[in-house]
Amino acid sequence: MIVQSVVLTGAAGRVGSVLREPLRRRVRRLTSIDRVPMVAQGPGEECVQAELSGAGPLEPLVAGADAVVHLAGVPDEAPLPDLLDGNVLGTHHVLEAARRQGVRRVVLAGSNRLTGCYPAAQTVSAEAPPRPDGLYGVSKVAAEALGRLYADKFGLEVVCLRIGSLEPEPTEARHLATWLSPHDCAGFVWAALTCPEVSFRAAYAVSANTRRFWELDEHLGYRPRDDAETYRDRLPEPAAPAHRLQGGAYATPEFTLPHISA
Repeated sequence: MIVQSVVLTGAAGRVGSVLREPLRRRVRRLTSIDRVPMVAQGPGEECVQAELSGAGPLEPLVAGADAVVHLAGVPDEAPLPDLLDGNVLGTHHVLEAARRQGVRRVVLAGSNRLTGCYPAAQTVSAEAPPRPDGLYGVSKVAAEALGRLYADKFGLEVVCLRIGSLEPEPTEARHLATWLSPHDCAGFVWAALTCPEVSFRAAYAVSANTRRFWELDEHLGYRPRDDAETYRDRLPEPAAPAHRLQGGAYATPEFTLPHISA
């Protein structure tokens, strides 16, 4: 697929900040959207301050685009109403605006936390049933379901990237399996934008970590370059795999209980 014009939501966030410059260099027009003000990083980028409050206001922003990369939303564990509003309704607004304007492809930011309650000793593919490690993971299950609905019912091309632990370098033992380097993040997103013959795909975006516990999707055509093992000597020894879940601390009751209303 040839991509010349991309809309990037959540452009000021952690993932968006990594993607803006690589995308700007590859496309003719990049529209970066966030609720906070931004300054264009160079020619071809337009920055728009906006809320994803409905499909209608988004339509003029996505009109004429080849693709949308949707990253905006609540980025971590939170009360379920906030997650439904930011991650589920926000995704619905983007998909609906894309449908109305005839945008061909939408790349959704999924999360590895969608399967965080699988044992760390098990290798998981994107075809495995969801086992979210918290309310945030539940919201990402729903967002993926919306993406599949819009692919099946309305013919959008939708790729859900289950993003790993995006950091400049690994900072904790869990990252030996889950790390996603900035270089590999940009590579996965570009592959999701351009790979041919897509209806709906869910795929993990994770670096080539020796200890990773997710299968890579060969159809995307991107092979990650970096390996967290390079940083092994700087990190504490991980827990025994038989006694932990892929989500690590995210999968504990203590991580979610503060966000559940009485």
